[in-house]
Amino acid sequence: MRPKGWNTLARRAVAAAAVAIVATTLASCGQATADTRTEVTVWSWEPSMAQVISRFEQANPDIRVTWQNMSGYDNINTAIQDGYGMPDVMQIEYYALPQYAVSGQFLDLTDRVSGRGYEGFFSPGTWSSVHLAGRVYGLPMDSGPMAFFYNKDVFDQAGVDAAAIRTWDDYYQAAKKLKDIGVYIAADAGDASFYDAMVWAAGGHPFRTSADGKDVTVDLTDDPGVRRFTAFWQRMIGEGLVDTAHTTWSDGWKRALGSGQVASVLSGAWMPSLLLADVPGTSGLWRVAQMPTFDGSPATAENGGSAMAVLQSTRKPDAAFRFVDFVTHDDAGIAARVDGGAFPADVGTMESREFRDKTTVKDARGVDVTYFGGQRFNQVLAQAAENVTVGYQYLPFEVYARSDFRKTVGTAYEWSKARQAYDERRRAIRLGMTDQDGNPLEPLDKPGKKVSLADGLALWQKDLEEYGTNQGFTVH
Repeated sequence: MRPKGWNTLARRAVAAAAVAIVATTLASCGQATADTRTEVTVWSWEPSMAQVISRFEQANPDIRVTWQNMSGYDNINTAIQDGYGMPDVMQIEYYALPQYAVSGQFLDLTDRVSGRGYEGFFSPGTWSSVHLAGRVYGLPMDSGPMAFFYNKDVFDQAGVDAAAIRTWDDYYQAAKKLKDIGVYIAADAGDASFYDAMVWAAGGHPFRTSADGKDVTVDLTDDPGVRRFTAFWQRMIGEGLVDTAHTTWSDGWKRALGSGQVASVLSGAWMPSLLLADVPGTSGLWRVAQMPTFDGSPATAENGGSAMAVLQSTRKPDAAFRFVDFVTHDDAGIAARVDGGAFPADVGTMESREFRDKTTVKDARGVDVTYFGGQRFNQVLAQAAENVTVGYQYLPFEVYARSDFRKTVGTAYEWSKARQAYDERRRAIRLGMTDQDGNPLEPLDKPGKKVSLADGLALWQKDLEEYGTNQGFTVH
């Protein structure tokens, strides 16, 4: 036990002497010294991250990276609230980035990247997505430019050349022909990420944030792009051309794609590997094309995709940024992720012949599968990345907004789902169909008063205005 008179200077002297003795002893015995590398903790759900880290540590022997496989935002929110357990670096989806940047959680990287060629390095859509009020709060990691994925075999059965679809009217006409053979052109049970991306693609700007992040404009009722897409999608749903029963990524949705009951998907460029994983039985039948637009001119939006950001709380900002830069800006780091199936955010990779000429998708065993029938699908997706329009803004509380979508706009989808079930049961009864026991089918209760998408958007707007005001924002 140390005497009470033990003072700070004495403790430091003894500690220094002990360290010197241990270091000398280990060196003389030929044993390894303590690891003096700077440790950087990374939270990411990227499957190829282990390979990325291995390559980074080889190129940066003075840094050791500890990876925790994290997805979602509950863990980071808890760490922020508790005040400890924060990583140095985290993967963040583009839509969520403003919420954490506005609240001061991310390091401003503007001075580290300005004038060094980063702007031209990344695709326009991804580069704009890491900006808030003219400042940079992350570097683009992957990309999700929207494209039109379709089951060519099903479209052929309906007598539709899906590759010739250029406008939303073309899409609507194709949907009616598909319905004639008992097929939905798409499924949408109320997905906020899909709705926001479609509004973006339609030229909408429902959300605006001031330069200081304190003033927010929410315009879900009068914005021209919102109104235009909402009217079109309401028509599609109202005429029973969209399957509102199956939630995206549910087992029922996967079965509907696999059976051809749902013939296409409007989604981000990360979709090829997921289609292979979720509906492998339709390999060779699918193709990809550019998104339809209202006037036929090329334009699309980002649907998904993520960046790497440095936490403001880190005590190792230089080492953390070196890792972020390697993952997103270094050829070796990018190659590790793209080889693992990620869609790139950088122009160089998207323009490379090796990437554009790819005709296969690797399955979980690493086997190349010609899922798109030999099509050079990356050429289409790379072009989509060039067609992403810039200027769309997310809310500084987008994470909350998307969770609230189901309780507001989702009510319109629930009504449509009930109406579809009601209409289908009526048709089945008229055809004399029976249940699995051979009994006559019972009629379903008719849905109550119609809830339109516009009704749901009005509810969403009201909720977002109240939430933003309660969180200290000035909401217009």
